[in-house]
Amino acid sequence: MTGPGQPAAQIPLPFPLPHLAFGAFWPGVNQALFDQLQRTAGGTEERIVYLWGAEGTGKSHLLQAVCNRAGAAARRAAYVPLSDRERLDPSLLEGLEEMNVVCIDDVNRAAGNAAWEQALFHLFNRIRDAGRSLVFAADAAPASLPIALSDLKSRLSWDLVFRIEPLDEAERFAALRHRAAQRGMEIPDDVLRFLSRRIARDPHTLFGWLERLDRESLAAQKKLTVPFVKELLERGAG
Repeated sequence: MTGPGQPAAQIPLPFPLPHLAFGAFWPGVNQALFDQLQRTAGGTEERIVYLWGAEGTGKSHLLQAVCNRAGAAARRAAYVPLSDRERLDPSLLEGLEEMNVVCIDDVNRAAGNAAWEQALFHLFNRIRDAGRSLVFAADAAPASLPIALSDLKSRLSWDLVFRIEPLDEAERFAALRHRAAQRGMEIPDDVLRFLSRRIARDPHTLFGWLERLDRESLAAQKKLTVPFVKELLERGAG
């Protein structure tokens, strides 16, 4: 057991959990969801939350932040990414109602698999009966998932359902500045404008380039300038 101030206490599952935090996420128009997940993670409001959105909107980041915030508050948390479903057994979900909060990522990957659908249905019931918190993430709204077990499908929308709205361009660059500031980086306006004309503007690509810029600028002991970034772009994204 880990104590207060340490991330991700008591995660008894074989998944590495990055130290992703709420502070590194820029909510933009998703403030209501952001606030709800912080309350759920901290234990001030035990709820069942379903969030959905397109790839790159930060679903996994938020679920991992929930677990890390719960751990920092000495609460027990479990993160289960169903993107790894092929190498997992549904029995993995047994006993998770003992956790304070359970996060099931990529729940859409369970659709069409009877064993996983049944396991999730029973986990839902056990967590609800125990008065604990459960957070689901998927790529579509509950009604749009091709889940065969109707009882599970209906339960996914029983409590709170949020769509993660994609950030507009101004918010994406605000998010980039925010993430950079947390790394102790300063990105000049001319560098942002240069990047915006030359790379894809989805958050995954932007944050990937942020990590590379941080790494390369530290290695070269150089500030971020347009010529320096242009050189990196010409070298490719590898």
